[in-house]
Amino acid sequence: MMGQEISAVEICEILEDHKNWIRTHKKEGKRADLSDAILYANLSGENLSGAKLSRTYLRNANLSNANLSGADLSSATLERTDLSDANLSGADLSQANLSSAKLSGADLSDATLSSAKLSGAKLSDADLSDANLSNADLSRTYLRNAKLSDAKLSGASLSSSTLERANLSDANLSGAKLSDANLSRANLCRAKLSNVNLNGANLSDANLSGAKLSNADLTNADLSDATLERTTLSNANLSGADLSSANLSGADLSGADLSSANLSDVDLRKADLRKANLSNANLSGADLSSANLSGADLSSSTLERATLYNADLSDANLTQVKNLSINKLPKVKSLYKAKLDPELIVHVKDKYPQLLKKPKSEE
Repeated sequence: MMGQEISAVEICEILEDHKNWIRTHKKEGKRADLSDAILYANLSGENLSGAKLSRTYLRNANLSNANLSGADLSSATLERTDLSDANLSGADLSQANLSSAKLSGADLSDATLSSAKLSGAKLSDADLSDANLSNADLSRTYLRNAKLSDAKLSGASLSSSTLERANLSDANLSGAKLSDANLSRANLCRAKLSNVNLNGANLSDANLSGAKLSNADLTNADLSDATLERTTLSNANLSGADLSSANLSGADLSGADLSSANLSDVDLRKADLRKANLSNANLSGADLSSANLSGADLSSSTLERATLYNADLSDANLTQVKNLSINKLPKVKSLYKAKLDPELIVHVKDKYPQLLKKPKSEE
């Protein structure tokens, strides 16, 4: 077609041949080939499943409720196109321009959207499960209630996008950009989020249990009331983040930066916080029962109402900690080689000298 505009009569003939091709299971008629064509027609509700539409110009077109399952739309121009409630399952939309397109309610399951442009697109309630969106531009995209389970989003840009209540369980978001994204109440169970940028993101009340967030940037992120049980956050940057009332029981936070973070009333039972930076952190009301804090920096943190039962504080920096009295220490697991304020260490040596000795397991 080579960039040629197709007349309404020609389109009708092509669509009729394509319908016949589908109806007879490819024995009669002809598969629609509109590659490189310029189309201004109303294709709402049309059956174009399996059609060739690569590099086709469909800007501002109406394809709502259309059947485009298995169609080749690679490198197509679909900017501002209405694809709401369209069937695009298994379609190839790689490198297509879908910026500001309407895709609400569309079925994009198992579709290929790698390196596609979707900035500003509306994808609320869309089904993108198992879709390939690696390196796609989804910045400022509206994905509220979208289904993205098992989707491939590695390297994708989702900055400032709305993903409220979206299902991203088991999705691969490694290296994705999610800065300032709204992920409140999103399901991120078992999602791969290593090296992801979540700077300033809203993850309040999100479910991140079993997710992998090692080396992720969560600076100033809102994770209040989030479920992070058994989540991997090793070496993650959570400085200034709000984790108040979050569930981090059994989480791996080894080497994580939690400086100046709000960890009030957080559940950190059995959490791995080895060599974590908790300086200036607010741990008021936090439950650190059986947590491993060996080598952690808790200097100038607040431990008011915090529970330290069986916590391992060996080699930890506990200098200038607020609300850390001798009464909080008798039931900790160990204070071996811990750095304590001069006055406090005198009391520990006097009342609980056994806590300063090398644990038997290390002898």
